[in-house]
Amino acid sequence: MTDPQGNVPHGAVPQGADRPEAPRAVNATAGEPETGAAGSAGQPSLGDVAGAYAAKAGVERGDDGQIDVLKSVGGVRGLAEAIVPGLLFTLIFTLTSGLYVSLAAAVASAAVFSAANLVQKRPLMQSLTGVIGVVICAVVALRSGSGTEFFLPGFFLNAAYILAFIVSILVRWPVAGLLFGFIRGENLEWRSDRKRIRVYALATWIIIAVFALRLGVQLPLYLADNVAALGTMRLAMGVPLYALGLWLAWMVSRPLAVPDVPAESRG
Repeated sequence: MTDPQGNVPHGAVPQGADRPEAPRAVNATAGEPETGAAGSAGQPSLGDVAGAYAAKAGVERGDDGQIDVLKSVGGVRGLAEAIVPGLLFTLIFTLTSGLYVSLAAAVASAAVFSAANLVQKRPLMQSLTGVIGVVICAVVALRSGSGTEFFLPGFFLNAAYILAFIVSILVRWPVAGLLFGFIRGENLEWRSDRKRIRVYALATWIIIAVFALRLGVQLPLYLADNVAALGTMRLAMGVPLYALGLWLAWMVSRPLAVPDVPAESRG
């Protein structure tokens, strides 16, 4: 799952060994298996859609069965892609107050990462996501002439994620369940267990809290037109905070271990 704060780190490509090969679709209301992987008209089932979403989100499981936070946020390269453009913009603008040169440095760094991705023949959309996000931020800043406007699109993105995640909880399809259920082998079967739905709802609220905390801390700095402080907090509350929230969500949503029953006590 990538971090939605302006620059989006690329999630690592999911490995086949980490995910079930054929997720079983489950009825959204009764929790019963559907008859096929696709509808009668050849349309993808809910299981197919949910599985594709989980795969694209990039959440990874390590060899020890726990979530691999570093891989889930795109690895070292993903961290660099998410951090460097905003860091360059903040440093150069703070030192020079030059909007154009600061934006040029941010866009150029994002373009270098995207070019490297294209050279390595990564998917086109994945390769261009980072530079497109930075260009949008740059255009907004140029139109307003204010350095703080560079961070404005990130606020809207965080607010959109908050709304979407809350809706997912209200309709009993918490996003954390879609992300974690597949790499745990639960597929959509967790939807037939009310306790698991509640646990995944709690995990989703943890991720929502990350987005809300960003807005609560960074919006006052935006309104105060403090580019240096806003840029610093954006970096501090970007991938590191998101990774922490993702790990906490994973931990609180762990299935309860079933204790082994000695053979002599059975039956």
